[in-house]
Amino acid sequence: MAEHALAGASAEAAGASGAAASDPAAPTPADVPSTAATTTAATTTAPTTDAATATAPTTDAATATAPTTTVPGLPDDVYGGDGQLTKREVRAITLAALAPRPGELLWDIGAGSGSIAIEWLRAHESCRAVAVEAREDRADRVRANAAALGVPRLYVLVGSAPGALDALADTDAPDAVFIGGGLTVPGVVERCWAALRPGGRLVANAVTAETEAELVRHRADLGGDLTRIQINRSTPVGRFTGWRPLMPVTQWIAVRP
Repeated sequence: MAEHALAGASAEAAGASGAAASDPAAPTPADVPSTAATTTAATTTAPTTDAATATAPTTDAATATAPTTTVPGLPDDVYGGDGQLTKREVRAITLAALAPRPGELLWDIGAGSGSIAIEWLRAHESCRAVAVEAREDRADRVRANAAALGVPRLYVLVGSAPGALDALADTDAPDAVFIGGGLTVPGVVERCWAALRPGGRLVANAVTAETEAELVRHRADLGGDLTRIQINRSTPVGRFTGWRPLMPVTQWIAVRP
């Protein structure tokens, strides 16, 4: 799966392949970041699929010194990737909804460029995160972005949810889950909801009518709030300035009892 994109290509289609095949290098509980220790994360071997051998993105990861601010909403251009990026305004709103606290663990489902997990980790040095990404080329980009932005401890799990989440069954339960891709894949939301700790936050973003319909359905079953986010950015119109809308985002936030 790939991270939800506000502009450009949507990440949702990348998550629609379903559960990944068994990975001979699946992580053990010791690999996944825990409260006992925070170390540079190991990564799994990519499943043998066509997607894993796709052409690597052409955009390079940022090579400049990592920004010092821990406030979410870093400029879009600090991330390398192929367009699968939650834009900075929506990213800031999403991190506010996820509400990272020291020591907490995030699952980022459909990581794409990794921006949500990366900025979660930047919130506090003890925060932990697992980025789940189906495509090996994008997983490599997530690792590169995490290193460039000062959080190489990000753990990257290569595989498609919900099947890939089996590898996390014996690890710490997440305090928050972000779903940016794969909302139309059966079982993804249910599996993430069941994994959350009591009081844990689930946040999901949708840009298509189909995924928005899934959010409406899940809200009816599990409760929570829906928000429509519309961002407009200024753009030249001849010698004047006008407004160019980005794709609207529907966001669902739910807290597990």
